Amino acid sequence: MKTIVVIPARFASERFPGKPLKRLSVGGSQKSLIELSWEAARKVKNVEEVFVATDDDRIRIEAESFGATVVMTSKKCKNGTERCAEAIEKINIDCDIVVNFQGDAPLTPDWFVEDLLNIFKENADTEIATPVLRLDGVSLNRLKLDRSHGLVGGTTVVFDHDFNALYFSKEIIPYIDEKRSKKSANCRIYQHVGVYAYKFETLLNYNILKEGNLEVLEGLEQLRFLENGCSIKCVLVDSKGRTFWELNNPEDVQRIERAINEDINKVENT
Repeated sequence: MKTIVVIPARFASERFPGKPLKRLSVGGSQKSLIELSWEAARKVKNVEEVFVATDDDRIRIEAESFGATVVMTSKKCKNGTERCAEAIEKINIDCDIVVNFQGDAPLTPDWFVEDLLNIFKENADTEIATPVLRLDGVSLNRLKLDRSHGLVGGTTVVFDHDFNALYFSKEIIPYIDEKRSKKSANCRIYQHVGVYAYKFETLLNYNILKEGNLEVLEGLEQLRFLENGCSIKCVLVDSKGRTFWELNNPEDVQRIERAINEDINKVENT
């Protein structure tokens, strides 16, 4: 399968304006968030090319400075999936799979994406695939802490027995009944990792799908697919001890820096 990666990036984030250009201290140097995400995306095997899709010249100039291929898109795009869909129209490239690699998630391991691509090989009926992580106690408490402080942390997901997504939410779902959870070994909460792999035609059709009430209320672009009857395959991935977190709020900067530097130190000490 011919696969490309598109990294959507916009300047006008409501919670963190200019987020893609935020510089982080990693490995003794300063790098922008978009560069770190681009470097992470380029580690994925069997990808033809990695594009940055943006509507802002400041991001374009930054991305081109470190060698990225940039596609300029409209400021009317409401979310990253709309931006990716517009980008592939403009690129006019022949491919089978498009990966939407979040520009605020440089901690995304390459094997998460590779696991998604394998699902398309195993099941030709797959239209969309996205990774999920089973939350451990530390990560779950971090989500709870963020929500208690009014911060939007990670997204959680519930799915059926065949790993088809039922719902995504910025709240913690399902509801946790503490008494029942202590009695049940099967009480599991899954975090959604904001990476998507789509069949080319499925992504191309996204912008003609009707925006739904749930998408608007939650602010989650993937709910448009579910509200229009499209199936999203959840792929359970293994973090292999790596920390995963998206840079949603300014408070997340230190988390991301710490995690990247810890990985750099591990490699240097190996």
